[in-house]
Amino acid sequence: MRAETVARRLLSFPRLSVGKVRFEVDDLGSEVLVVEVAVRGRSRCSRCGRKCPGYDRLKPRRWRHLDFGAWEVQLEAGLCRVECRRCGVVVEQVSWAEPESRFTLHFEELVGWLAQRCDKTAISTMLRIAWRSVGTILERVVARLRAPIDWTKVTAIATDELSFRKGQRYLTLVSDLETGRILWSKEGRSAATLEAFFAEIGVEACARIRHAAIDMFEGYAQAIRRCLPNATIVYDRFHVQQLASKAVDEVRRGEWQRLRGTDEARGVKHLRWALLRNPWNVTPAEHERLAELPKQNRLIYRAYLLKESLAGIYRSLYTTPWAKRRLNEWIAWALRSRLAPFRKVARTLRRCFDGVLAYFETGYTTSRAEGLNTKARLATRQAYGFHSADAVRAMIELRCTGIAPRLPHQIVGVAG
Repeated sequence: MRAETVARRLLSFPRLSVGKVRFEVDDLGSEVLVVEVAVRGRSRCSRCGRKCPGYDRLKPRRWRHLDFGAWEVQLEAGLCRVECRRCGVVVEQVSWAEPESRFTLHFEELVGWLAQRCDKTAISTMLRIAWRSVGTILERVVARLRAPIDWTKVTAIATDELSFRKGQRYLTLVSDLETGRILWSKEGRSAATLEAFFAEIGVEACARIRHAAIDMFEGYAQAIRRCLPNATIVYDRFHVQQLASKAVDEVRRGEWQRLRGTDEARGVKHLRWALLRNPWNVTPAEHERLAELPKQNRLIYRAYLLKESLAGIYRSLYTTPWAKRRLNEWIAWALRSRLAPFRKVARTLRRCFDGVLAYFETGYTTSRAEGLNTKARLATRQAYGFHSADAVRAMIELRCTGIAPRLPHQIVGVAG
């Protein structure tokens, strides 16, 4: 069987004709199998796909294809320029690669499949491509395979941020509370960043959103109030409880500094985790320390009771009227406690009272968004860094939106 016949059987792309096959050694000493190909049929615009007349021939260019054993496989073709009435003068369309890409579709899908399972450095080494090329390939794979979003079914969203690089570099992630799917992402962490999402989806989609779960970041709350006329802000219960936990720790640190160097400091030392843990996670030794705390330091004990009381309101799953009553009682108690950190928490809850109370009515939290963030952070760590926010977004969407790149034998099987 001739080499051209083998290449024709292996390259299962429509509108592709195979010419000569030759072997080369590139400048780096790598062995390369070059397959000369051409576009079969009338020329088409590479942007809109319309048939257009071609009028000149460009210098041959190459596309990296799947390796054949230890040999790199590259497709080589001389394309022509076409003049499209809609898009102007562009290079003609090819069936084996996207415009502006120097990799075939099969090669890019293999990169996408590997990126869901290993880090970018391993992909770069295995496929012999540049580390930065992995990120740009993933951007194209995600844009090509991502399923469209039906905005008529999105009625509840969660918003959270992800730090992807040193120097306060953040991504804002918006996810669907019902399906858990990431809907949108963009670099930045501000009200303007979230407003860009609302402007992108349009006024009608914004009007359908009924609930928006966020942490205690005021910038996101301002954007929601301005752009979602029918939405109720739901403050995440775990972030509310985190305020109380931080207040307990602040009281403990203040008491330690006040009593440092005295005999009473022994009752305060090594109490941090006993105060912050849930009661069912406290060890027997820590339980004994907490039992002695009312006698050793009443201020820290009062702070601990305030923290556990707030957690108890959430654990009891009260109806909205009962939760409203209990929260008001807790705020009044915290304001009378003479503990500055808890008085600050009480003022915060009073200011955000409607959003805190909305949890008991809807049950929505940002836990799904936090879970997606955990997967996203794992992806960024496995990539060993990103230089582009677009590459981060592509990696996150590749792993968190249900995209399923196919392996080469699966693609060829479907095509056959």
